[in-house]
Amino acid sequence: MASKKHRKSRLKKAGAAPGTLVYIGDIKTQQPAIHILEYGAESLHEKQLTQAELAHYQRPPSCKLWLNVYGLHETSLIAELGKCFGLHPLVMEDILNTNQRPKVESYGDYLYIVLHHVAYDSVSDQLQTEQISIILGRDYVLTFQERPTGCFEPVRERLRNGRVHIREAGTDYLAYALLDAAVDQYFSTLEKLGDECEELEEQLLHAPNNQHLLQLHKLKGQSMELRRSIWPLREAVNQLVRNDDKFFAVENVVFLRDVYDHTIHLIESLEAIRDQLGSMLDIYMSSISNRVNMEVRALTVVTMLFMPATLITGIFGMNFDSMPWLKNPNGFWWTLCVMAFVASSMGLLFWRRQWLSRH
Repeated sequence: MASKKHRKSRLKKAGAAPGTLVYIGDIKTQQPAIHILEYGAESLHEKQLTQAELAHYQRPPSCKLWLNVYGLHETSLIAELGKCFGLHPLVMEDILNTNQRPKVESYGDYLYIVLHHVAYDSVSDQLQTEQISIILGRDYVLTFQERPTGCFEPVRERLRNGRVHIREAGTDYLAYALLDAAVDQYFSTLEKLGDECEELEEQLLHAPNNQHLLQLHKLKGQSMELRRSIWPLREAVNQLVRNDDKFFAVENVVFLRDVYDHTIHLIESLEAIRDQLGSMLDIYMSSISNRVNMEVRALTVVTMLFMPATLITGIFGMNFDSMPWLKNPNGFWWTLCVMAFVASSMGLLFWRRQWLSRH
């Protein structure tokens, strides 16, 4: 569900021309940062740039470039990068709109890829979703993130450690490695979600309450959020596997197929969790219904135990001159004994038929 800040940002953009740069999203880092990796088979140069330094930055002709941006709320920074790399205005607009669905678009000289980084925050007990934009050129890769998440750090370590294959391969292999790192993050998130579902299921089977229902609805919302990210991602990766625009070398397409298999696995795991959540809701409703039935049955038994006493009391309360035990000094106590005997007999009958059991 979109936040109020997102709705306000959309209102600011309403009626604007296509390609107008307006940031839609929450500010998740105070100051945007630009991280650059220039690498080749035998060299690696890593540095940070400011927005002022970006205007004078010159790419080395013999090195491959990976430029990563943290923080997207400075539209002037995105505009400057668009000017340096010749990005289409619609691409820059989509980078700033952090509510994009995963997709792949070709702009002739480069590919534009959108996906989401989803991680489970144990502190807030919520899913944290960040949009990631990847631009794959012939000799460069640009990545845009809302905030530092550590998602791409394993890829940086492989470059720093001098892994031969990733250093010698083209930027298409780097784009694959970044995509694979982002997709792998979903497995840990789904595993955490699955563990919570199993724990909640055990609690529902023993003593369901309103807090469990709230937890169940929260998990269903998180599964829906994951579904909105994973299902379009499968189609985007499938489009990369087809490689219609020939941005990926033939030997690297097989790696993209592996990423596609991972997305299929994620979808199957997510659907299993969604089915489990649906069955858990049925368990909760059945448990509550069974509890109500037990309470109604208990009230019914109590009512039936007192019905004979009420009947006897009504009979002896009639205004007739001639009534059994009416003149007997012990008539009152005999009447109470009859009431107690009937109630005890009925209670014993209910107990033998297990009507008084809570299970």
